[in-house]
Amino acid sequence: MKKENLLKITDLRHELHMYPELSMQERETAERIRTFLQDNTHFRIVDRGDWFYALKEGRNPGQKIAFRADMDALPIAEEDDLCYHSRNAGVSHKCGHDGHCAALCGLALELDGIETDSDIYLLFQPGEETGSGALFCRELIREEGITQVFAFHNLGGYPEESIVYRRGLTQPASEGLRISFEGKASHASAPEEGRNPSGVIARVILRAEELAKDQSDGMLLCTITGVSLGTGDFGISPGDGEISMTLRAEKEDRMKNLERQIISFAEEEAKRIGLRTGCSIHDYFPETRNDEQSLEAVIRAASDLGMNIIPMEDMWRASEDFGWYLKECPGAILYIGNGEDYPPLHTVGYDFNDRILENAVDLFAALT
Repeated sequence: MKKENLLKITDLRHELHMYPELSMQERETAERIRTFLQDNTHFRIVDRGDWFYALKEGRNPGQKIAFRADMDALPIAEEDDLCYHSRNAGVSHKCGHDGHCAALCGLALELDGIETDSDIYLLFQPGEETGSGALFCRELIREEGITQVFAFHNLGGYPEESIVYRRGLTQPASEGLRISFEGKASHASAPEEGRNPSGVIARVILRAEELAKDQSDGMLLCTITGVSLGTGDFGISPGDGEISMTLRAEKEDRMKNLERQIISFAEEEAKRIGLRTGCSIHDYFPETRNDEQSLEAVIRAASDLGMNIIPMEDMWRASEDFGWYLKECPGAILYIGNGEDYPPLHTVGYDFNDRILENAVDLFAALT
């Protein structure tokens, strides 16, 4: 990668870091990226409202490759003394999406002014953290007839600048399940006059965790993420309550089956004492499975560049909405190591490792 281009995207990364925005609110982030591309490249910018893509036409009509970067940040307050510290209180890029965007801009700089065989689409997506952005951005795959799609994620626990990959399933499906219970409050001295959902909530939690112990067909996981019941006032037996949980599985159909079992049990238990129930699904992510031929192309390119290549033994349990694109066309997601002892993603001590930008750009350029 050209040194001047690396300096430009490092500065861009720091600028994006200073002004992070939450999922589906990335208007200023998108505008900063669009302005950078317009000022520094000849890529054609196509605005799609909540998202956009940049296009470079190649020599071979019909051969179309897309590269995706996510733009959203997290509701985590930044507590460091970086000169590019977040200026938006309570929001920060603690997953490194600022670096993903900068890398795609670096790819645009490197490809600008040279001929490519394929049409190149650089897709800047909102809402990855909630699983919502790829749902409508994937329309581009269908509309343009894109033949391959690639993405990368930075990842700690692996040597710095290493290229990490996994064949087949690389990240699981997940969803947030919320179950609410509506009963009747009463005085704490006369709980029999009300309908307190506490017992039902306890039984549902225990049953959900028991159902998730079935590992006969791959990983199945239920994590209780929230329980709401009453105010803690010692004189009131509460009438309403709520459970939130995250379900994960290697296969989406197993996750949905677990969801059905939990909801059915909750409804039966609630009915026995006269509670009304409501259920809702949030932050749905499909399973992410790499296409073998696309992954082989990544491995060959990394090998030709002399990069350190490491197979990932176990899938990364965090979910990734890139799986929506892989339902539309072949592609692969890879990981670039931040360092073996690097602070984990989604933690206060994390910041994107600028030293991996060059590897990301060089590898993607080799795939065009």
